[in-house]
Amino acid sequence: DDAEDVSLFDAEDETTRKSKKSKIRHPLASFFHLFFRVSAILVYLLCEIVSNSFIACMVTIILLLSCDFWTVKNITGRLMVGLRWWNQVDDDGKSHWIFEARKPSSRGKTASSDSESRIFWLGLVICPIVWVIFIFSTLFSFKIKWLVVVIMGVVLQSANLYGYVKCKVGNKSNLKSMATNYFGRQFFRQV
Repeated sequence: DDAEDVSLFDAEDETTRKSKKSKIRHPLASFFHLFFRVSAILVYLLCEIVSNSFIACMVTIILLLSCDFWTVKNITGRLMVGLRWWNQVDDDGKSHWIFEARKPSSRGKTASSDSESRIFWLGLVICPIVWVIFIFSTLFSFKIKWLVVVIMGVVLQSANLYGYVKCKVGNKSNLKSMATNYFGRQFFRQV
């Protein structure tokens, strides 16, 4: 008998299905990580077509950007990549920025998946770049009234980007060692 066990219609066995499901461990957080960002951009692009009210558009965009800032800072960063940051004011009135990164578990595995990490960092990096492009398009098209909205988009999304890069990289000596290690590996790969 030369027949081998093959699943019909490319059906996957139970273990493969479970491993694919486990790639995104927090689907709701992943959705909202991108939802508010993309919604703010879409509202900005389509606002003049849908509504004649600048104030309504501006308020809607700023609310979406604020929801995005809060969601990314307080929820998705912690769940998706294990990073968080905040500002703390001590008794003397001095402001201290605190950046934390979750330590890997005792099994050597991180609690976040590669898919979630990729979604998180791509959303975190691409959207501020889009808002910077909007600054130039606003200036060149002489729509100065939209400049305040676009600057709010850049500020809020860049603040989250800066906070999470500081969490991931740590202090400056850590950044220097990461760059040295990266370029050293690239050099040895070419040789």
